[in-house]
Amino acid sequence: MKRVILFLLTNLAVVLVLGIVTSLLGVDRFLRTAGLDVGALLAFAAILGFGGATISLLLSKTLARWSTGAQLITTPRTHDEAWLVETVARLADRAKIGMPEVAIYEGEPNAFATGAFRDSALVAVSTGLLRSMRREEVEAVLGHEVAHVANGDMVTMTLLQGVMNTFVIFASRALGFLIDGALNRDDEGGRRGPGVGYFVIRLVLELLLGALASLLIAWFSRQREFRADRGAAELLGQPHTMIGALARLGQLEAGALPSHLAAMGVQGRLGRMFATHPPIEQRIAALQAR
Repeated sequence: MKRVILFLLTNLAVVLVLGIVTSLLGVDRFLRTAGLDVGALLAFAAILGFGGATISLLLSKTLARWSTGAQLITTPRTHDEAWLVETVARLADRAKIGMPEVAIYEGEPNAFATGAFRDSALVAVSTGLLRSMRREEVEAVLGHEVAHVANGDMVTMTLLQGVMNTFVIFASRALGFLIDGALNRDDEGGRRGPGVGYFVIRLVLELLLGALASLLIAWFSRQREFRADRGAAELLGQPHTMIGALARLGQLEAGALPSHLAAMGVQGRLGRMFATHPPIEQRIAALQAR
């Protein structure tokens, strides 16, 4: 309930802040003069920005299972499955969260956690991870994913994504309207209405502002990984096992996850500035410095 209230308050705060900033800068007057309803645009941007992020979060477990082919372990059929369920249950109990669903999927070494609610999340590991790592290392990876759940990282990322979406939608349309209005006036100084330039300018601004927003989201995601590493070390009672698991992961080729799960996986392979995960070496160094 606290996270739902936080979500709603954040949504409202974004709209209020954007409204105040546009008013202080006088942008709202220019927009109204140009024929654009600032309040309606703010509401539209917030609904679209937070709406898409919220729907993705609510459907995250279903989408994760569908896109990876993950199979839920309802009744363990093997010793490995029984061990996985027991280990996640033990870690969840230490983290004081509800028991997550546990799943296995075919693929190269990786793992992820997702879900809209802290007490009903999903933790999944690949067959490649189970084959490539010792049990204590797998336990450390599971601790890392449980720490993500305990930290509320899925909700936090949704809030941040919603804020960024709202800003990009509002700013690109408002600036596009203003620029196009300055270029698209008749001889008497009146506005002829949005032209093709508006849609071109809006598209360019959405791409540029979207790229800047992605940089901020990626930076936040990297900080979140450091925190989940520390959380795993606390759940295990010492950092050495997590350090060993990270070192082992650094020797493996991590399997690619679908784009909507990339930030929740073990390892990213993108450029440094857009990477959702820090380099393994930095993560190990951060744990060693504790």
